[in-house]
Amino acid sequence: MRTVEHPWIELRLWRQFLVLAEELHFGHAAQRLHMTQPPLTQAIAGLERLLGVRLFDRTKRSVRLTPTGLALVPEVRELLARAQALPAKAHAAEAGEIGRLKLAFVSTVGFDLLPRWVTGFRQRWPQVALELIEATGDVQLDWLARGEVDAGLMLHAPGFFPPDLARWRASTEPLVLALPDTHPLAGVKRPGMSAVLDEPLVMFPRRILPSVHDGIFALYHAAGRSPRVAQEAIQMQTIVNLVSAGLGVAWVPASVRQFQRPGVVYRPLSPVSRMTAADGHTLSLPTCETSLVWREAAVSPALAQLIRFAKAQ
Repeated sequence: MRTVEHPWIELRLWRQFLVLAEELHFGHAAQRLHMTQPPLTQAIAGLERLLGVRLFDRTKRSVRLTPTGLALVPEVRELLARAQALPAKAHAAEAGEIGRLKLAFVSTVGFDLLPRWVTGFRQRWPQVALELIEATGDVQLDWLARGEVDAGLMLHAPGFFPPDLARWRASTEPLVLALPDTHPLAGVKRPGMSAVLDEPLVMFPRRILPSVHDGIFALYHAAGRSPRVAQEAIQMQTIVNLVSAGLGVAWVPASVRQFQRPGVVYRPLSPVSRMTAADGHTLSLPTCETSLVWREAAVSPALAQLIRFAKAQ
């Protein structure tokens, strides 16, 4: 099937058409356009030739829109209004007031931090389209490297974050123990580390949170134990659900406590629960940091607004 190529028509011609459609008088339209009548007559005739249609019926006494011309009036009016708004939109885009952002996030920020940020950001910049995509840290790193997302909210242990990415720390929180409510330790306000060393664990895979995973394992190894991982799961909600089913206990970020799953209780670790590593260093349960991360070389104006917004929280 042959593709019909339509002519490119300058906005000047469309404005002349619209003014004549509103005045229905060549003399009055020419006066509004600050031109003489003959060039306007020639311009309208040229527009009709370009389109291959008749836009106006003319007599010596009157000018009327044809049905085709009448159908074009609202479209042309919208076209010219959009064109007139382009300079303001260009400045708004340069200032980061309009645009599109893809933000990846780990599930733990969905309990509190993310809803607050999204609500505040959209109230402040309603014309920035914010697309949210839930993903684990390893997936986020891949997306960031390929430019498929603009920024990510990732979990990691303090000091452990990708060196090739810029970041801003959004929050710090301890790990807490998720227990079946029937477990003997469920009644203990702050269990000690030694009390849980031999308990089966429901654990996230190392690839999605290596720094925290290694910190937990180091604590067990310092006590002369190997963690008994009974089941792995990726999402924190899934981990908690498996704990409720009695598959084991789990170390989760404190923010997960807002996920109130029947059959599960959360307990902080006793502050004196520390272990001594083979090299003599004292180890304690690692904390978790949530960081906003992005590629420094790919900061759009809209992303710069998000970064400023995050730092202001």
